[in-house]
Amino acid sequence: MEKEAMELVERLESAASTLERTLGLLEERQRLLTGEVERISATVETSRREEELADRLAAAEREIEQLRAGAASGASGGEFPKALRSLRRTLPAATAEMLAKHGIGERAVDVRSLDAALTGLSLEQRIAVKSQLRRAGAMA
Repeated sequence: MEKEAMELVERLESAASTLERTLGLLEERQRLLTGEVERISATVETSRREEELADRLAAAEREIEQLRAGAASGASGGEFPKALRSLRRTLPAATAEMLAKHGIGERAVDVRSLDAALTGLSLEQRIAVKSQLRRAGAMA
């Protein structure tokens, strides 16, 4: 009976060592798969970022083309392109001083008060002042 018990113990030890080796192989395989999944995830994230950057670049190129087309059409008419026209927000110093003398400040200008302030000017000068105010976006 002792002999049978010894054989049983040896078989159990053999099975335990086989299970340990199998467990080691499974752990190694799991580590490799985890690393591969992480590499795939990093690749997917990189490609998403590249797509986002490509979209932003395409939008910027479209905007540049629109500005160039506007500049080309605006240059022939002698005016600023429509996209750039609203960028200028300053008045010439002489115009600002003349308006300040009549109590018209930095805020939007009412047309009636502007007409009252411009009564002493010639028609051409009034038109010039009003066009400057329109370009600067200062007319209400």
